[in-house]
Amino acid sequence: MNSKLYLDEEEIAEARTLAAAIADGVAAFIVDKTTVAVERTVLRLLSLDGVDADGVPLPNVVVDHIHERGQLQRGIARWVINAMLQTGLGIQAIGEAVAAGELDLLALPPRPDAEIFARGREEAQIALERIKRRQEERDHALSRLGEGPQPYIYVIVATGNIYEDVVQARAAARQGADIIAVIRSTGQSLIDYVPYGATTEGFGGTYATQENFRIMRAALDEAGEEIGRYIRLCNYCSGLCMPEIAAMGALERLDVMLNDALYGILFRDINMQRTLIDQNFSRMINSYAGVIINTGEDNYLTTADAVEAAHTVLASQFVNEQLALRSGLPPAQMGLGHAFEMDPMLEDGFLLEWAQALMAREIFPDAPLKYMPPTKHMTGNIFRGHVQDALFNLVGMATGQGIQLLGMMTEAIHTPLIHDRQLAIESARYIFNNARHLRDELEFRRDGKMVERAREVVHEARGLLREIAAKGLFSALEEGRFADVKRSLTGGKGLKGVLVRADDYYNPIESALRSALGLPSANVGSRESGSRESEGREVGGHA
Repeated sequence: MNSKLYLDEEEIAEARTLAAAIADGVAAFIVDKTTVAVERTVLRLLSLDGVDADGVPLPNVVVDHIHERGQLQRGIARWVINAMLQTGLGIQAIGEAVAAGELDLLALPPRPDAEIFARGREEAQIALERIKRRQEERDHALSRLGEGPQPYIYVIVATGNIYEDVVQARAAARQGADIIAVIRSTGQSLIDYVPYGATTEGFGGTYATQENFRIMRAALDEAGEEIGRYIRLCNYCSGLCMPEIAAMGALERLDVMLNDALYGILFRDINMQRTLIDQNFSRMINSYAGVIINTGEDNYLTTADAVEAAHTVLASQFVNEQLALRSGLPPAQMGLGHAFEMDPMLEDGFLLEWAQALMAREIFPDAPLKYMPPTKHMTGNIFRGHVQDALFNLVGMATGQGIQLLGMMTEAIHTPLIHDRQLAIESARYIFNNARHLRDELEFRRDGKMVERAREVVHEARGLLREIAAKGLFSALEEGRFADVKRSLTGGKGLKGVLVRADDYYNPIESALRSALGLPSANVGSRESGSRESEGREVGGHA
């Protein structure tokens, strides 16, 4: 590492080793567990879609059909593939029959495991081929149209109506945006199902549904053809349906997805066991689909002081990197998050922000870092806010960030209007063009403020990682070591959806993804990959 900030390579290497140990502890805890969301995702990737007569998604109906009778620990795939073999029906017809009360999956005689496994491998391969075709479409469009240079200009649309979002997204693309993020409706992360179809009513954003993904993807493809540049689409898969939405994003060719269990734990009070299991599976899907994930460390600085808590952001980035690697996600798809959130009245705060951003870039050289704009100290003074955003954009260019989420001068006043977004894009493009190679021209004093600040943050992050490695990530979250927020191992939302895998647990999608991504077999919970002893119980407390 050739560091302009003269960072200590040995200290960084130790921090990574500590983060790896923390991630290994999480992996060991979750490896023998599944969740209702993971099992619903298996059904979605096997092509089950739609809703029942009451509007309940069929994946929920089928999973609940098995879960309510205590057999989900064996894996939903075992039951539906057995039904496919016994009835000759496809998975959609099976789901509809279960919803209509015409088919009881548990009443069917079981076929031999060898037959179930063989059919499961076939169905899993078909699922992965569907995802692969969408990735190939992206690769072809990028090679034919190209895209804007990094930092990608990333802006949001959030009307609540997918059709109005399309109008705003096309306008933003024409104005120069590279990534359009459709903000999810407030509270969707806390509902344990995925809404169905196109939606026109949302609060603070638009519901993440597969049909909405399809509509926006088609609109951005049309806009990209018009302007001669590929436009990336972003949405959220954090929350209680994390892996399901990751699967929907893979099938509808999303390019970027916010995917961070730590964010869900800290800021949405989702049970830590539930969301870390869901995250592992969802990131396998993201990895295979070529989706860049975004993590939420930037949010830590909205509840904690950006100067005092800077090392917690770095420590979390180290941990998120290692967790992502264990899901097969390469660094080139890790949009690790951080933010420009110091008090603008702080003397030399600009230098400290610059040091923080450059430090992140040097420590994670291959990651398309996601850099977030000022929000905490935006006051409604649109003129000062525009200057704050300009300084943020300058730092982003000067430190080689990968994804620049543009700030809006009307932050803290209202959801951005089209003209607010246009002014933000114009400002960013002006600064990016005028400072394109600024980073290459600068060197920093070894005894200067920026070098001292970066070294201090790295040193403190290593210290925090030592503490977390000694006690484990779950205990650290219980103690409130990130964002000054404390969470309980058995508290929060979604714990009832966590299950310990039975000794014959079967998940052909996970097996296929692990093989495709070069990950080791989980080696638990399946006779196909090895057996173990298990009570096959629901998780209700410390495990």
